[in-house]
Amino acid sequence: MMRYLAGIVAALWFAGAAYAQVGGSLVKYPPVDLRIDITNGPDGKPVLTPSEIRLVTGEYYRLTLSSDGAGKDERGEPLARRVELTEFLSNIHLRILTISGIEVHLQGMSFRAIELDEKGEASFTFTPMKPGDYPLYVGPNPISMGRPAGEAGVQNDSKVAFGKIHVE
Repeated sequence: MMRYLAGIVAALWFAGAAYAQVGGSLVKYPPVDLRIDITNGPDGKPVLTPSEIRLVTGEYYRLTLSSDGAGKDERGEPLARRVELTEFLSNIHLRILTISGIEVHLQGMSFRAIELDEKGEASFTFTPMKPGDYPLYVGPNPISMGRPAGEAGVQNDSKVAFGKIHVE
C-alpha cells in the first residue's frame, strides 16, 4: 500500500514539474512580436528601448533588434555595435533567423552575436525553454577596439548599454 501511495505521489510531482516548465505550445503560430530599438544617446552611448522584456517559457516569439546606425567611434567611423545574448541564446529553441544586411555570427546550430554596423534590423523567432534573467549587452565590436576577432563579452568602453530578458 505504501509503495502504491508513493508511486502516486511521485507521478503527481513529476506531472506538476512538467506543467510548470512549459507555458504553451512549442509550435503555436503566429509568434508574439517584440522589438528592441537601439538609438544613439546624446553622450554617444547606445539607448535600448525597452531595456527589459518579459517572456514565458514555451511561447513563440519574434524579437526584432533595430539600430538607428547613428553611433560613431573615436575616428568618426560608424560604430559597429555588437548585441550579445549568449546566455539567453543557450536557453531557447531557435526557429528562424532573418537577415537584412546585418551580420549574424554562427556558432554550431545557433549564433552568439549580431553586429549592427549600419542602420537596419535583424529578427529571430524562438521559444524560451528555461526560466531566468538573461543579460543583453550592446557595445562596440571588439575588432574596432583593437581586440582579437571573435572575442566575446563586455568590452572595456564607456559606450555600452545593458538590458535584461526575463523568462518566467
